[in-house]
Amino acid sequence: MRFAPVRFERCFTRIVAPLISTAVLGLSSLTAQAGQVLFYQDFENPTGFRNDGHDVNIYKTVNQLYGSQFTQTYTVETLYLKGSAAFGHGYSDPSGKGGNYAIGMQHNKQDDLLGMAFNVGTNAYLNIKVDISSIDVSGFGCPCLPANGLVPVFRFTLYDNPSGQSGLGSGAVLDALDITGKASPQAVFDWTEAVLPLSAKGSTNGNVILRIDLISGIYGAFDNLQIAASDVAGDVGRVPEPGAFSLAALGVGMLYRRRWASRSGMAAG
Repeated sequence: MRFAPVRFERCFTRIVAPLISTAVLGLSSLTAQAGQVLFYQDFENPTGFRNDGHDVNIYKTVNQLYGSQFTQTYTVETLYLKGSAAFGHGYSDPSGKGGNYAIGMQHNKQDDLLGMAFNVGTNAYLNIKVDISSIDVSGFGCPCLPANGLVPVFRFTLYDNPSGQSGLGSGAVLDALDITGKASPQAVFDWTEAVLPLSAKGSTNGNVILRIDLISGIYGAFDNLQIAASDVAGDVGRVPEPGAFSLAALGVGMLYRRRWASRSGMAAG
């Protein structure tokens, strides 16, 4: 038995196009249901990182390493977790959540601050997901912590920012929440993950500034920072997987190739 060849145009219209449309609609639906991700940074890819000693980059700003999102006071260090210089042996990260780099902040000798400007639109919340840890630096005026560390407390404050300009926040405080971590030895990261729903309901026009401040524990680090605007408290959205749509399209393409090969083989028989 011989089968007539299947024309590509008809096959695409009847098989491939509907599958692609379904995939796109599915991805769009997921995006619509989730909070709008405004910022995500795992700090794994700094540009021009330089180890200034003790597995710390202290002389470059966070913006120089990661872009132009931040306003900072004092140094705000980038810590290298895979080195061998800190405390003579390098840092330890048993959970591996810190990856290769994390951001370190101090609050006693210098009150390091970071500010980030966003527009939440009409959304009621600026939601934050982040990991924090106690840690110390073995140079540049430290160690600062006792051998067994101290409990770190980070404060995340949301300011009204009608001008939309970048800064550290100086207007009306809309909301503020603290994260309390765990004490850990000076060179050991012990991460605490938290989700913070900061209310933006009093915002003048949707423009806000988020201030990040270590308020207790002398020195600490944060990593894996995800920020989203949503009407749902705690909804940090979904960070799209790289090439998610490409993978979906590839799957559709493979399906088409299998069907085409099957029919071509039948026709050849």
